[in-house]
Amino acid sequence: MRSSVRHRVPFFETDAMGVVHHSNYVRYFELARVVWLEEHDQPYTAYVEQGLHFATTRVEVDYQVAVRFDDQIEITAWLAWVRHASLCIRYTIQRGEALVARGATEHAAVSVETGRARRVPRERRDSLRRLAVETAP
Repeated sequence: MRSSVRHRVPFFETDAMGVVHHSNYVRYFELARVVWLEEHDQPYTAYVEQGLHFATTRVEVDYQVAVRFDDQIEITAWLAWVRHASLCIRYTIQRGEALVARGATEHAAVSVETGRARRVPRERRDSLRRLAVETAP
């Protein structure tokens, strides 16, 4: 179960060398993650209505080739694993056939009210586990 989003790189995402600034890759991951949730689980806003956020606890990006202004890229996301109160999403970013970057983000479920860690509700967790491609470490 994968989801992809296309993005045309605007000038403001580039640095003085004309290359997409590294911080934007985290934003690209988020674009694809939100689409993945909508297409395969439930919109992120539904989690918020249920009193739950997913705080980012880890980001990994492996850069392969540079992306520049006006490049068309495609960001693809899929659920890697789910634990009781955390999950991992993996990503690839491509420009045409070229792999631009790959990465992963890990997220802890936290209460909207307190900001403290809490378990993902069992029904949601079981549903997510059926979509995961790896076993949680």
